[in-house]
Order: sequence, then C-alpha cells, then structure tokens
Amino acid sequence: MATTLPDLQDWRFTVDFEGIAWAVIDRKGESMNSLGRRPSEELGEIVKAIEDLSMRGEVKGLVLMSGKERSFIAGADIREFESFDTEAKIAEVVKETLELFNRIDRLSVPVVAAIHGYCLGGGLELALACDWRIADREEATRLGFPEVKLGIFPGLNGTVRSIQVAGPMDAMTAMLTGRMLRPNAAKAIGLVDQLVPTHHNLRWAARKAVLQKRYSKGAPWWKRLMLKQPVRSMLAKQMRAKTAEKVREEHYPAPFRLIDLFERYGDDPVRMKIAETEMFTPLMASEASRNLRRVFKLSEMLKDEAPKESVKNAFKPLKVHVVGAGTMGGDIAAWCVVQGMQASLQDLDEAQIAKALSRAKSLFKRQLRTPLAVEAAVARLIADPTGKQIKHADVVIEAIVERLDVKQGLFQRLEKEVKPGAVLATNTSSLRLEDIAKPLADPGRLVGLHFFNPVAQLPLVEVVRGAQTREDEVRKACAFVTAIAKLPLIVKDCAGFLVNRVLAPYMMEAVRLYQQGEPREKIDQAAMKFGMPMGPLELMDMVGLDIANKVGEQLHLAPGTDNVLATLVKQGKLGKKTGEGFYVWEQGKPKREEVSYDQAELERLGRELVKPMLDEAERALADHVVASADHVDAGVIFGTGFAPFRGGPLHYRRTQQRAATAAAA
Repeated sequence: MATTLPDLQDWRFTVDFEGIAWAVIDRKGESMNSLGRRPSEELGEIVKAIEDLSMRGEVKGLVLMSGKERSFIAGADIREFESFDTEAKIAEVVKETLELFNRIDRLSVPVVAAIHGYCLGGGLELALACDWRIADREEATRLGFPEVKLGIFPGLNGTVRSIQVAGPMDAMTAMLTGRMLRPNAAKAIGLVDQLVPTHHNLRWAARKAVLQKRYSKGAPWWKRLMLKQPVRSMLAKQMRAKTAEKVREEHYPAPFRLIDLFERYGDDPVRMKIAETEMFTPLMASEASRNLRRVFKLSEMLKDEAPKESVKNAFKPLKVHVVGAGTMGGDIAAWCVVQGMQASLQDLDEAQIAKALSRAKSLFKRQLRTPLAVEAAVARLIADPTGKQIKHADVVIEAIVERLDVKQGLFQRLEKEVKPGAVLATNTSSLRLEDIAKPLADPGRLVGLHFFNPVAQLPLVEVVRGAQTREDEVRKACAFVTAIAKLPLIVKDCAGFLVNRVLAPYMMEAVRLYQQGEPREKIDQAAMKFGMPMGPLELMDMVGLDIANKVGEQLHLAPGTDNVLATLVKQGKLGKKTGEGFYVWEQGKPKREEVSYDQAELERLGRELVKPMLDEAERALADHVVASADHVDAGVIFGTGFAPFRGGPLHYRRTQQRAATAAAA
C-alpha cells in the first residue's frame, strides 16, 4: 500500500497503521500557508491517492492539518491574483479549484479539517468542503471570509456551503462584514463542529472523528426555513439597507452582488453555485478589486518595516509608559493594554489620569470579549502620577503640551531614568525632533511616534526619523507599532510629516469653497461621492477646529482674508467637542440639511476638492518624506481614509493620466 507521496513540496502525506491519511500543509519557504497553484495541484495528487485507496478499502478517512505555527490556510495566495487579468483566466482557475473541492466533498470516506491559526477565505472554503471541522480554542485561531475587503466575495462555493452549515443570517453576516471569528463564535454559528483546548489536542480529536465517521449535520431546520420566500427577500432587503449605511454600491459593489446572489438563488444550491462563479469573475477582474488588493499589499509592506520576530535579540516590548494623560496619551496607553501590554500613565493632574482610566474602561468593554478580560486589562493600566514605572518600561512615549521648552526639559529627565535599550519617543505633531533632542546627551535615541485620533480606529502610526535618530531606534519603534496591531510608516522629520501635510491642503480647499458660498452639505457630499469616508468639514469638526486651524497656520495654508475657520475658533466654536463648528452637533452627530445635488456636479466638485491633496502628495514624494510612491499611498490611505478602492492618491492620479492618454490616442 502506498503510504507516502515523496515528491510533494508544500504538503506532507502519510497513511498510518490505522488507515487514517494525514495531509499536512506546510508551504515551502513561507511563514504562512496560502492556497496557490502548486499547493492546489499537490492537494489534487493527495485527493487522487485517497480516491484510489478508498476504492480498495485501504484508508478510513483523511485529515487536513497545518504544519505552521500561525495558520491553517490564511486564504488564496494574493500574489498570484495579478496574473488573472481577464475574466476568462479567472473563470478557468476557479473552475479547476471548484472541481478539486468537489472531489473532496464527494470522497467516500470522512474528511476532517483540524484547524489551528488563521483559517480565512479560500482556507475556510476548503474546510467547508470537508465533512467535519475541528478548531482549537487558542488565541491565534481565527476563522472568516475577508473577501469583501478585497472587492470580491467567496468564490469557491463558500457562499453555498456556509449557508448550508450556518444558516442564511449568520453565514451572510460573516461574508458581508469580513470579520474574523474566534473559535467559540465560529462553533456557535455552525462553521465549526467541534472545539478542543489547544492545537496539541487536534490530532487525537481528528483521529476519533475519522474512526467514528463523523459528518456535520448542517444548519438546524429553523435556520433553513429562512431560505424560503418571502422571508429570504425580507432578509435581503434588511442586509442591503445595513450595507448601504456603511459603503456606497458604486464604490464597493461586492457586498451588494452577494446579497443579489442570496436573494435570487438562496434556496437552490445547484443554481447558486453556478451563479456564484458567474458573479464572482467580473468582480475579481474589476478595477476596484485590483485596487483593494493593492491596499492589502501596502499594509503588508508597512508591517515588513519591523524586524522579524525570528531575528536574534529582536525587540519585544511588553511594558509602555506614557507621559501625558490627555485624550491622546490616555488613548495610546489604553490601546497598548488592549493589545496585551502593561501600560503606566503619568500626569501632573491626577484628575486627568482618572478621566483617562474611565475612558479606557469603556474601550476595554468594547474591545474585549469577557468581564474577566476587561478586569485583567484594568489591572494592566497603572496610574503613575510620579513616573515610578519609567525605569521598567520598554517604550516611553511623551504626549504632553506642544511647547518646545517643556518637552526639552521632560526628555532631559527621562533620558536619565529610562533603562538601556528602551525606546524614547515623542508624539509631537508640530515640533521638529532635532529641536526637541538638542539638550539630550544622546540625541540619536529620540524617535517620533505620531498617532492619530481616534487611536483605536486609525491604523497608521508615523514613525518619525529625526536628523540624528539612529536606524536601530527607528526599527525598534516599528516593532512596537506592529506589536500593538498598528501599521508603521517611516517618515522624515518635517512640517506635518506626511499625513497632515497631505491632508491639510484638502481641508483648506474645503474651507475656501465654503467661504466662496458652496453649501457645507454639498462639499461633504462631493467628498463622499469621490469615496472619502466622511466630508472634510465634518472631519474638521470631529478633529477640532482649533487643531485644524493650527495645522493650516503651521503649513502656511490658511486663507489670508475672511478666514472662516479662524473666526469660528475665536468664537469658541471648535466642532464636536463644543457642540458647534461648521455643523451643530447633537448627541454626538452633526445636524445636516436634507439636500440632494446633481450627481455630475458632485463628481466635478469632488475632483476639485482632492486635487490639492494629490498635488501635495506629489511634492511629498519629491521631498523624500517617505521611501516611495507606495509609501505615500499607504500613509494617505491608512492615515486619512483616502478612498481605498482608488488605490491611493498617486496611484489614482497615474491611473487617470493613463486613461487620458489612452483616450487621446
């Protein structure tokens, strides 16, 4: 009996003495498993071996497992997507993979997926083609369908199979949101059949599942009833309304096509499988999906700025000390705690610390899943008014008033107290690191860590390299940023760094148009028509008009005469925090007039609004504020929310220029 397939590179295959076949995916030269052409072809060889062995009665079942520490299969290999540049090529690849998954589904012996780590996208679709799914409860294990974030939806019959096992509401919610589910949540909705405590228990549990011939029962009858009309159409209507609250169909069509697919064919699995491919291929070939895949690659590029954990003596921060318990400092400390670190918070005003601790507890309740986890987080956030914890901290961050003399005095004291090897950082947004570091005995130690407000929502942190900052301090700072689940962007020490420098001209253009008589609702609608997450006037109200005005003045962009922004600041109308700015705010929301405008006019105005942003992005690239055009695009997308489906400001401009050249030819 053939018990091995020795020529495999990405899989290990054996049949043990009990007749259980074990297929372990461990992609050669990769830290994470993904489904690409070679792993799929090799899986095809394994399936063929099982088909032959099962016909002869020489195998009792197949178990799919991972040999990686952090992933079962984290999805399709996105690097191969770019070669699928036509709908015909996409359809061909999808057809081949579908046939492979269907062969697994049709095997006469039970197939068990034993899941540890990330089981996402195509990896979860493969698991759903198996008969029984076991996951461990470890923190590293997550399941989900992130495809909607790439401008597509599950295209390997994952739509049908997820509905069959989880029911329409839970399956569609998972696909429409793209959220990663913890193992308990995946088990609760039916994506997983069985849980075990750790990955060490998976092999034994999978063996028992094969020998006991376990098969998933699928969604209960009452969930399946929701597939019938008119209930299905009612659900689809609700899903459309909820989705439309978050994204515009013209910008992000994928979730809306998924809802169409469900509404039309939800009770006909055979037809739904065919329609899934028909609707998937044009989405995959679309410019929006190409750009969203580009955004994913930009995020991976930023993560790579940090040294790998496997590097000897890699910096692994566990304790953070923040000086300054204002909104920014308090939120930085709280976010570090959410990510598992210990944080101490120092401020001369103990009432400020108390406010920050109260705000942090609200964040913990939103972010952490159990009361026990919230209690543990509260215990890790330490009120430290006199700075006793500084000497223990791996990272010390200053987030106090933007006054050079005050910061210089603080860093002179901190330099004497911090332990060797700790990161010494400032969160300044307007002062030069070179000036702050002047009095230091070792100015090369100071690095900038510029967070954005609200800290919990914006993924970018600018890592500012001063004129004298040493490279190893920059890389340690990047390691800290990735350790708290943020994206580090290394920037040159200059006015506005990258994000504020590029964002400010856009905001000042909105102020100029407002002063010229354009209605505030029209300006904000035009920005959102372009694809921005919110309008610039509402954004300034959210940030604070005093801060927006200060940035405009620092970058010499504020209008010289009739500056409505400065006037509002003088009147104490600072936006959301005072209840009035460009808008009047009630219960945390701006009061808008319900006005609709001509769509073509909004498109024109939207292009006019963003032009100064694109121009400044070009200048920032020319001034080498960041390493490359891709870094400009990454910074502006993750720091400002610039329309992700457009691929970044410079990419968007180049695309427009190429289109204009082609049209003129």
